[in-house]
Amino acid sequence: MTNSLLAVVTGASSGIGEAFARQLAARGYDLLLVGRREDRLRSLAQEIEPAQGVAVEVIAADLVTDEGRGRVAERILNAPNFGLLVNNAGFGAVGLFHKRDLDVQDRMHRLHVLTTLALSHAALANLAARPDAGGRCGIINVSSVAGFEQAPSSVSYNATKAWMTSFTNGLAIELAMAGSAVKVQALCPGFTYSEFHDRTGMDRNPIPKQLWLTAEFVAAESLRGFDRGQVIVVPGWRYKIIVAFMRAMPGTLLRRLSALLGRRFRRPKG
Repeated sequence: MTNSLLAVVTGASSGIGEAFARQLAARGYDLLLVGRREDRLRSLAQEIEPAQGVAVEVIAADLVTDEGRGRVAERILNAPNFGLLVNNAGFGAVGLFHKRDLDVQDRMHRLHVLTTLALSHAALANLAARPDAGGRCGIINVSSVAGFEQAPSSVSYNATKAWMTSFTNGLAIELAMAGSAVKVQALCPGFTYSEFHDRTGMDRNPIPKQLWLTAEFVAAESLRGFDRGQVIVVPGWRYKIIVAFMRAMPGTLLRRLSALLGRRFRRPKG
């Protein structure tokens, strides 16, 4: 039996989620790893548990579904040692919005929006009932630099990531108003080496190598920001400049630039 805080990581079988799992275990958190690929999760658990001396649990669940989402939310709500939620599960889909199957868009909104909503509600309900919940407790929502702008062939992805960032900002305001020590963060990485782009079918070659980040760097930057109480974390100095540029640019000009870059770098499917 352990008295460590429990960190719940969704989409933990690879990429940024796996990097979070490893780094949180090194910080002494017990882990609940959530994803669809149970074999990957169990392999990761079997590696981390003896190496770090923490307890690692696995839940195989499809968070797009009400059943999968509800099962994980209930586990978070009822965990007496719950400490941190990393809402990392997500996917992209390349193609013009009106030519992509509606089912793909629906699944994306369910995963990025409804799952983030439900799991965050369970997390904060748990922490609010516990006077011991302090600065190591909270929520990290893995959003994206894409949430600061729009782009052809990625409309739903950008929109749902914008929602995640806005939602996190709102939670931060409420927690500050309540004088809570619980932290929330929207992590907004740019292009990151992982299986994400392989599953999306996106060609990495047109993207300059200087813009690619490692999953380990992204997770480390997030946790450093979490320690400092940063609500919005954009890993990498290049992306900090890009985000500042996008925020300062008039909307009309930004839309024109996005359309131009879309024609240059993207090949919409469908």
